Formats: sequence, C-alpha cells, structure tokens
Amino acid sequence: MTYATERETTEGKVFNVTGGDWDTVVGGADPIEAEHIVVNMGPQHPSTHGVLRLVLELEGETVRECRLVVGYLHTGIEKNLEYRNWVQGSTFVTRMDYLAPIFNETAYALAVEKLLGIEEQITERATTIRVLMMELNRIASHLVWLATTGMELGAISMMLYGFREREYILEIFEMITGLRMNMAYVRPGGVAQDVPEEAVKKIRDFLELMPKKLKEYEDLLSGQPIWHQRTKDVAVLDVTGCLALGITGPVLRSAGLPWDMRKTMPYCGYETYEFDVPTTTTGDVWGRYLVRVAEIRESLKLVEQALERLKPGPIMVADKKIAWPAQLAIGVDGMGNSLEHVAKIMGQSMESLIHHFKLVTEGFRVPPGQVYVGIESPRGELGVHAVSDGGTRPYRVHYREPSFINLQAIPAMAEGGLIADVIAGGASLDPVMGGCDR
Repeated sequence: MTYATERETTEGKVFNVTGGDWDTVVGGADPIEAEHIVVNMGPQHPSTHGVLRLVLELEGETVRECRLVVGYLHTGIEKNLEYRNWVQGSTFVTRMDYLAPIFNETAYALAVEKLLGIEEQITERATTIRVLMMELNRIASHLVWLATTGMELGAISMMLYGFREREYILEIFEMITGLRMNMAYVRPGGVAQDVPEEAVKKIRDFLELMPKKLKEYEDLLSGQPIWHQRTKDVAVLDVTGCLALGITGPVLRSAGLPWDMRKTMPYCGYETYEFDVPTTTTGDVWGRYLVRVAEIRESLKLVEQALERLKPGPIMVADKKIAWPAQLAIGVDGMGNSLEHVAKIMGQSMESLIHHFKLVTEGFRVPPGQVYVGIESPRGELGVHAVSDGGTRPYRVHYREPSFINLQAIPAMAEGGLIADVIAGGASLDPVMGGCDR
C-alpha cells in the first residue's frame, strides 16, 4: 500500500495525494531516465469505440504494457431486471449492446421461454421473424464496424457509406417495430407486432441493393495499400490464444476455427437454413475484416430464406395467461388504449378483464429453475443465465457478454506492438461498451 507523501511547511503539514496508476507502473523509477512514459488512451478517445480506458506504458512508440479500465458506462441493467416483471425485462436488455438490440432481446426471450417450458409452442411465423430481424441486425452491426474501423484507419469514405446503408436497415426496423433501436420487439412468447407488407417490400429492395454496395466497399478497401499495411499481420491472435481467453465470434473465426452457435448449437431453427461459416487463417485485423464482409453476404442469404418462409399465422403463443396483449390500440390522446379496445376487453367477460389486468400489472409467473441460453451475436457468444424463484420477476439474470470477454485480448494483441496498432487491434474486436458495462 502506498501512503501519501508529506512535508513540513511554514503553513503546517502538506500532503501530496495522487492517483495510483503512475506509481504502480513506474514503480519509483525516473520515467525520463527509463525512457518510459505512461499515457491514458480514453475514456473519451474516439478510437476506443466508446468509454473504454487503456493505460499504456510506452517506450518510444512501442507498447510495453497495456491495462484496460472498464465500467464508465455502467447502467445496472442486470440488477434492474430484478425489480421488473418478465416482459418488462425486454425493455432493459435491449439497451445493453445497443448495436445489436434484437440479439439481446432474443436471447432473453429464449431463456424465459425455456423456463416456462413453452419452446415448442412458439409459432413458426414468430421464429422466422426473429431470424429475419437478427440477420438484418447482424448486417447493421457489421456495417458500423466497417464504418468506424475505416474512419480510425483513415478511410473516411467508408464511414459515410457504412452508416448510409445502416440507415436503410434502421428504416426497416422502424417500419416493423416503430423504433430504430432498442425496440423491445422480441418478447417472451413471440414478437410484439407483425411484419407489415410494405416492410417486406423494403427488405426485398435492400437485398438487391446491398450486394452492389458490398462490392463498392471491397473495391475501396481490399486493394488499398494503406489498408493492407494497417491490417495485415497486425494484432495477431491465433486460435490457441482465442480459446485460452474465451474469445468467440469473428475474431475466433478469423483464426481458423469455424465455431458459430447457429451451426454448432442451433436455435430458432437455424439448422434448417442454408448458409456457410466464413473463416480465415490469418488471425489478424485483415482476417477479421474478411470474415465480417463475408458474414454480411451470408446474412443476406439468410434474410432471403426467412422472407420465403414468412407464412401467415399468429406471432404470439396462444396461451392468454402468457401472451402479452399485443393488439393494443392507441387512444385519441396518443397514449393508453382507445375506448373501443377497452370496451372490447370489458365486454368479453369479467374473467378476461381480470386476466388482462393481472397480466399487465403483475405479469405472468415463471416456474422456479435456472437456464442458460447462448446465441451467436455479431460479436460472439451472447449467453443468458436466468434464474426464477417462481415469482413474476426474475430472481437473477446474468449475461455472458462477448464484448466484455473479448476485450481481454487487447493486452495480448497490443503489447510489443506500436501505439498505432492498438487502435487497429482494439477496433478489430468490435467492442460495444454498453454490453461490456451492463
């Protein structure tokens, strides 16, 4: 333990109190003589993909030591879930990894459905819509990665193009769910609303547009000498390193292991879809770029197949004691229920009115037990460990968040390399701090 230094002055005793990082790293040596310098990269630095702080010990431009400091964005989402009913949980979890909200919601909904024992009752249309929305969300997330990584390595045009195409997907989300992000659309038992016909048409237009845009991105980046210099043999992490650190997703696949939860431990009927798991063997930033671009192409295939399977049918389980009343109408004041809808509920029977009231105010009860459900998010394995004590609220929900786990790789990739490569290596992990600091 280090104590604050003190000295006597004419005004009395003066204490000199400082933060611990400098003392810990320097360890008493004169940093000028040792030619070491300690710098903070972040937490406001634009290239740290959010409020991530890296404490770097540098010798010239070489990184000797890199330590991560997380927690600046902590929202207490997992704890908050314990004070809301099971359906309200969707509204919280969707805000964790804010670039992949549909994945957060789907993993949560699958866990609650497993606890309820209603996995077989989820309708075909609801499951197909989930796959459709997840794959569109995967493309949107990878586009943000391409855009931001391009900008950080100097390809400003890529930033503009990536966000332009993502905007198209967000417009589709808005047509279907009413919101562009954080939709709370996937609920335990199904989905909140059906997919309207105009959204299907817009998705078909997107399927025609996106392959041409992908070709543009590759023309812009893949043959670019500067892009090659900044990505090839940079931030290398082989498959052994990935497995030792628990790294999943495109980073693991860029090292040559085709581990994808959609293939290895399928959910939502992914085993019935035709798609490949792209891999490379380079294990560097370049390989991660190739994998993500190839994954966008595979997701386009999956979206097309999901559209073909979108047969008419219910989008929520039939059990009225679980099915959240999704056919709500808005009143003339833009809030609450319309009088017609209230009259319909009250006119059915006293029992149905009581059920409706209990479901909305208390929520449904979930049998005691605990489950783990893992799905493949754009960043890797997103797992939900949900525990129920038999009540209307979760006893505990904990997420295995790929951004948090993957960040462990930064010191392994950065130490011994140049400070410029810290940016490329960190970006290639595609961390989202909302997921990390939940």
